[in-house]
Amino acid sequence: MKTNNWPIGVCTWSLGADIQAVAPAIQTLGLKHVHLAVGPACRAGGEAYLQAVGECGWTITSTMIAFPQEDYSSLESIRATGGIMPDANWPANRGLARQAVELTARLGVKYLSFHAGFLDHARAEQARKFSDRMRELADAAAQDGVVLLMETGQETPEDLRRFLARADHPALAVNYDPANVILYDKGDPIEAVRTLRPWIRHVHVKDAIRTRSPGAWGAEVPWGDGEVGAAAFLDVLREIGYEGALAVEREGGDDRLGDVKLAVERLAQHGA
Repeated sequence: MKTNNWPIGVCTWSLGADIQAVAPAIQTLGLKHVHLAVGPACRAGGEAYLQAVGECGWTITSTMIAFPQEDYSSLESIRATGGIMPDANWPANRGLARQAVELTARLGVKYLSFHAGFLDHARAEQARKFSDRMRELADAAAQDGVVLLMETGQETPEDLRRFLARADHPALAVNYDPANVILYDKGDPIEAVRTLRPWIRHVHVKDAIRTRSPGAWGAEVPWGDGEVGAAAFLDVLREIGYEGALAVEREGGDDRLGDVKLAVERLAQHGA
């Protein structure tokens, strides 16, 4: 079995929003790398959050920002409220994204990830708005030496590839989440790695089962229990020569710490 030296970490929001509580949990996992949520640092009192992060001694592989209006209760609700697309929220979200870029640069981190929202090339006005807003944010990120990572899942890999190829922007890339491709029912998570190969800079380790009811969410499950195919996924990352981090993400379940631990163990079993 071929082994890799991918840095393995965890998404901090999988274990909570309070760094003082999250830090001991991560320590029990024996991990040093994190995908760090910076939303708390963008709010009042954020300096205390950053100080707590600094005291942990983590290597931050990427930061992450979510937008306050996002409603994940259904596919329809997140389509309407996701990312940078809702017009009423754009002024505030533009400011939040710019603040997150500045914090990311301040932390000495190269990547900032977020869900940009649904991309629909069939709707010309929507696609143009999406492109204009992403380019504005990417131009600002580039000035601070930060690369924006678009998280996969809300559009097909082919549509995302089409957007990125046309944008051809050095500050736009991909945080690849194989489970999201399944949860949103947008294709094959293994083949999608090959489709998005030139832009993948950061990877989530997350698993899911595809919905049997079109238009409904799939179900997130512990890594290795779903339809991604743990061994096949690591094999395709080796195939494309991926050299970035693997960040375990768990957003459901009653034992997230246990599920993250299981994922780390299973990654080791497959030579990660």
